[in-house]
Amino acid sequence: MSLLIKNGRIITATDDYIADIFIEGEIVTAIGKNLPVKATQEIDASGMLVMPGGIDPHVHLDMPFMGTFSSDTHETGTRAALHGGTTTVIDFVLQKQGHSLREALNEWNGRAEGTAVGDYGFHMAVTDFNDHTKKEIKEMVDEGITSFKTFMAYKGSLMINDSQMTALMQEVKQQGGMVTVHATNGDMIDYLISQHKSEGKLSPRYHYLSQPEVTEAEASGRFADIADYTGCTAYIVHLTCEGALNAVRNATKRNQHIFVETCIQYLLLDDSYYEKDFESAKWVMSPPLRKKKDQDTLWAGINQGLVNIVATDHCPFMWKQKLMGAEDFSKIPNGHPAIENRMELLYSEGVHKKKISLNKYVEITSANPAKIFGMFPRKGTIATGSDADIVIFDPEKKHVLSAATHHMNVDYSAYEGWEINGKVKTVLLRGKIAVDNGECLVPKGYGKFIKRKTVN
Repeated sequence: MSLLIKNGRIITATDDYIADIFIEGEIVTAIGKNLPVKATQEIDASGMLVMPGGIDPHVHLDMPFMGTFSSDTHETGTRAALHGGTTTVIDFVLQKQGHSLREALNEWNGRAEGTAVGDYGFHMAVTDFNDHTKKEIKEMVDEGITSFKTFMAYKGSLMINDSQMTALMQEVKQQGGMVTVHATNGDMIDYLISQHKSEGKLSPRYHYLSQPEVTEAEASGRFADIADYTGCTAYIVHLTCEGALNAVRNATKRNQHIFVETCIQYLLLDDSYYEKDFESAKWVMSPPLRKKKDQDTLWAGINQGLVNIVATDHCPFMWKQKLMGAEDFSKIPNGHPAIENRMELLYSEGVHKKKISLNKYVEITSANPAKIFGMFPRKGTIATGSDADIVIFDPEKKHVLSAATHHMNVDYSAYEGWEINGKVKTVLLRGKIAVDNGECLVPKGYGKFIKRKTVN
């Protein structure tokens, strides 16, 4: 099979030009003006933006949390991602304390293999670092899992202490991997949660008030210091606020480089969403939404090159699951749905409103995730030899986001009623038309596991 995309405006992290793209099998084999080729299928992309498929490096599919599971499976979540122009996701494998990394990987492979519709990779979340776990780091890297997630919060289930963090970084650096972090001060947060509950303050707003900016700023600085000492490649997930980004800025003064990810919700939503009585549970996530000044900081950080990636931290729960915390904010499952909305929201609110350029848009949604996580140039660009993961995007099409029309397996939208400028029209995944005009054309199980390269 071959496919010719004609007359599209091709946008990568560095380029902006009009040309044709010739695809044979799963790979782009030629790019040029008026290509003298014959294809079994043609798409006229006149007036459209033609961009590399989005890569979302922070999703939680079918994840066990607080006695329940996130509501999108690897099938429904990756299908929804494709509808929104994201062709590859990186999910988190969670080690259980007292168990091995291999056991956790087997569990997640069992959920994803043969069910994912879009391509996927894994991060390994290390929650119990010991001598046995240390030996498994190389095994995971050899399997193409080169990033290791740590938590500085959720004591008793996910959190590791600073001595474990230091030892893990030393081993991961030796094996050519990267350590990523949920950087919030878990001890301080646990104290504030207990304090609010003892005072009878149980509404969702107190989830937000239990995680003030200082908890994230302090942990981000501490993580940066440990990474600087060990020399390990370091990455902060879902950074939300000015204080945390200033910790990264401070690290640059000693010539340290830390990769930073934020998420679409922290650019667009603020703490006023916690003033909606229990409906605020829809936006209970960790870290919580922040203030308007933090949004300004994050947009500036993107253009300054300090914020490298915009992801989602997609972790949806049905409204019935959110109601588990109706009488106690600490029992509300943390997370919100966005895997399908990221690309269109960021185009509408970022490019259309002239906060970022088109090249920056591709950089932070596709090219940087591919480069940082060892998939470039197979993913993250449109170039000869790259996978034909391509989004054909109509920049003029307006539409409204709603739970009534989205494809995520969740019964509400965090962006209900938002009018969007720009819409995904057609999505190719490895040369095959995966989505066209709102219809998914690839089956369950089409998604492949993407083995990633080492980072140093």
